[in-house]
Amino acid sequence: MTDRPWLASIEAPEREASTEPLVGPAWIVTVYNNDVNTYEEVMTVLMLATCCTAEEAYIEAWEIDHYGQCVVHRADEDECRGVAEVVATIGIQVEATPES
Repeated sequence: MTDRPWLASIEAPEREASTEPLVGPAWIVTVYNNDVNTYEEVMTVLMLATCCTAEEAYIEAWEIDHYGQCVVHRADEDECRGVAEVVATIGIQVEATPES
């Protein structure tokens, strides 16, 4: 049992993978390292928020841990803001910004 029961209650937003090209500027979601969240927590929330595989979530968690941050998602503004909102539920710093 985890000492963070709220982690089990996180629900992934329902979304379908878009095959249409992005209209307007692309956005990115960047997650920043902290000393609180475990790899398991970060991986779980990334899989829920971005529908990525466990392998991709591990690679992103490793980059967050070792480089201090990682771009974990690229999409349109609305999708990136939604992903960032889900990731933020575990208390980790995250931001959705236009890709430069």
